[in-house]
Amino acid sequence: MQCFLVGGAVRDELLGLEVKERDWVVVGSTPEEMQERGFRPVGKDFPVFLHPETHEEYALARTERKTAPGYQGFVFHTSPDVTLEDDLRRRDLTINAIARRDDGELVDPFGGLADLEARRLRHVSEAFAEDPVRILRLARFAARFKRLGFTVAEETLELARSMVEAGEVDALVPERVWQELAKALMEPAPEAFIEVLRACGALARLMPELDKLFGVPQRADYHPEVDTGVHVLMALQQAVRLNASLPVRFAVLMHDLGKGLTPKQELPSHRGHEGRGVKPVKRVCERFRVPRESRDLALLVCKWHLNCHRAFELNPRTVLKLLEALDSFRRPERVDQFATACTCDARGRTGFEDRDYPQADYLRQAHAAATSVSARPFVEQGLQGEAVGEAVRRARIQAIAGVKKRFAGAS
Repeated sequence: MQCFLVGGAVRDELLGLEVKERDWVVVGSTPEEMQERGFRPVGKDFPVFLHPETHEEYALARTERKTAPGYQGFVFHTSPDVTLEDDLRRRDLTINAIARRDDGELVDPFGGLADLEARRLRHVSEAFAEDPVRILRLARFAARFKRLGFTVAEETLELARSMVEAGEVDALVPERVWQELAKALMEPAPEAFIEVLRACGALARLMPELDKLFGVPQRADYHPEVDTGVHVLMALQQAVRLNASLPVRFAVLMHDLGKGLTPKQELPSHRGHEGRGVKPVKRVCERFRVPRESRDLALLVCKWHLNCHRAFELNPRTVLKLLEALDSFRRPERVDQFATACTCDARGRTGFEDRDYPQADYLRQAHAAATSVSARPFVEQGLQGEAVGEAVRRARIQAIAGVKKRFAGAS
């Protein structure tokens, strides 16, 4: 029985990154022996065990054979005669197929060390093509390591293209796509996830609503980068700069889908794109069963982001309507999320990356002022029912007007 540290722990150690979890492969053992040694079984599809003291995962070395389309059609085989190299061969990328012995010696049968040095994401073997999830993982690793200089090997990108053409990505289940997308959006360079999916053709199959934005022109005076798809990726980069939450990052990704539906004769103008975008955002959210918080914010940002951009042009009554549309008096966190997403949109343009965006602070302060209005004084005056609500509404409008006046004076 031999134990080897494998996968991400070895890779991240070699890259000088923090190791968040350690996984082990066990060669030459059986489930019965593992349990006799005190390991607790936790795997359903194949034998995985928790160490009795460290609680780290130890998996028996295994091979696998594809039996059906998609990523669930696999038969796994474990036995004491499965070698470490057999186990590493089934992994996705060479940089994830490096093992370390107890004495510190590295085992690298597929050139992972050379690919780490070259900053290259390359598949281990043709078995990569058997699992469409690996396309998503490839794109996610590109998002994680782009800032370290990693790029996807051309032969791996070509293999991913052939998988897409063979219809493999069509077998992906919605929950897994969302899981990988959510992880990728929180990586240091989420735009790389979209770029890799687009380069291999998977984006057009998974999210055609987003894919069609690339090549759609915008007015150069507003968007010097011109290309709508490029703008969305630039806005995503701004979300990273602001350390935005997952719902905000997803909303930024979705906010301009309506521009893919602009009639060609109206280009490069996109009047009304915010309203046109609601249906495609709903489709994406339904397709991947996006959690409610992310879905709701994406719809709100899509529909109302222009109102944030022109907030200083709106009268206080309209600003209150915007706050009400956000359901901000029951969900106060929505204001900051919405304002942050709109900031990303405003700064996600060539030459605008570091511009001030006072509209966001104005909206936050307008909400704070409106929230501070209490119904109690009006009840004490003897008002009842709808009269109380109307009085509160008028007071909120006055409070917002005061905030607007302060911003006007500051400018």
